Amino acid sequence: MSAGAIAMMLIAIAIVWGGLIAAVLQLRRHPQPPEDSTGDTAG
Repeated sequence: MSAGAIAMMLIAIAIVWGGLIAAVLQLRRHPQPPEDSTGDTAG
């Protein structure tokens, strides 16, 4: 593989893993509230 291909591969890996880490950190700081398990949405 050429140096350009390796550089683009490393950038793509960094973007994917960086997004995953950012999503995990965001959910740890602001967890989603538990959903109502009754399933009754009509009032």
